[in-house]
Amino acid sequence: MALMSPSFRSGGNLSVLLENGVVVAFLALGQTFVLLTGGIDLSVGSNIALTGMLAALTMAAGFPWWVAVIVALLVGIAVGLFNGLIVHYMKLPPFIVTFATFGITASIPKILTNAQSVNIADPMFAVIGRGSLAGIPTPVILVVIALLIFMFVLHRTPYGVHLYAVGGNKETSRLAGINIARVTISAYVVSGICAAFGGLITMSRLMVGYPSAGSGNEQFYSIASSVVGGVSLFGGSGTILGAFIGAILIATVSNGMNVLGVPSFWQPLVIGVIILGGVTLDGYRRAAAARHSGLRRIRRNRNKDNPPESAAEPMPAPAGKTPGSS
Repeated sequence: MALMSPSFRSGGNLSVLLENGVVVAFLALGQTFVLLTGGIDLSVGSNIALTGMLAALTMAAGFPWWVAVIVALLVGIAVGLFNGLIVHYMKLPPFIVTFATFGITASIPKILTNAQSVNIADPMFAVIGRGSLAGIPTPVILVVIALLIFMFVLHRTPYGVHLYAVGGNKETSRLAGINIARVTISAYVVSGICAAFGGLITMSRLMVGYPSAGSGNEQFYSIASSVVGGVSLFGGSGTILGAFIGAILIATVSNGMNVLGVPSFWQPLVIGVIILGGVTLDGYRRAAAARHSGLRRIRRNRNKDNPPESAAEPMPAPAGKTPGSS
């Protein structure tokens, strides 16, 4: 893309690429937690609108910006908690539960505002989406901090081990004493928090709360980012860093097509092909791993049934003695 368009590799476009990719990256980080449990969260896009609009309404009611941030995060937690509780205790498919939540959370902001936008007047709120530190945009700093925290949690804590275990085999994890409910529900809560950050950044960049935020390709891209980054849709496999790199790739492809003047309706097609390729590779990888594991198990059983002759033969008796003599 840089060869096809010199403007693609400019510093200004790189900044735009990163800022536009931050929301997708946040959603991908949260989506990864859910995918690792074997679930999926289709409500992240509408959760952007719900949390962002409630933050805007909170400030419109006269509360300071930090109260609005807390409200948005609490709402994100509540949505994730709702999804997790329904999925675990009612044993419903995550696809159906989160798709229903998508419809609910997409409607609430429109009902509260009669589908009207809400202007944000507090200038401090703009720091979240427009600010910078040492030339680095604030949203980029926030997502990098989230990435480092999540990497530590998944790879350096017992909770991370439990999350992978639940995604690999729930029944085995239960027998091993892992609290399935806590792991499953917390994964959806993390996804809700990440969606809340996406809502705050989106509204802060525009300084306007609009009820249709997140209704584009955000949730589609969050799943694509995780899958392309190596996170399995079947659960129990993948890394948070891979999902982050996948989000950068998706943002780069989207930005590159914009710079090259590709019509927007082509972008979902390209991303869809990327998802299909990622899922196909994941399927082949899992099948190959299963075959390899099966072959090792067969060899191990064969060795148990047919021990080496040297091991099966009795030790010769010492010279001058017969077996059983003292």
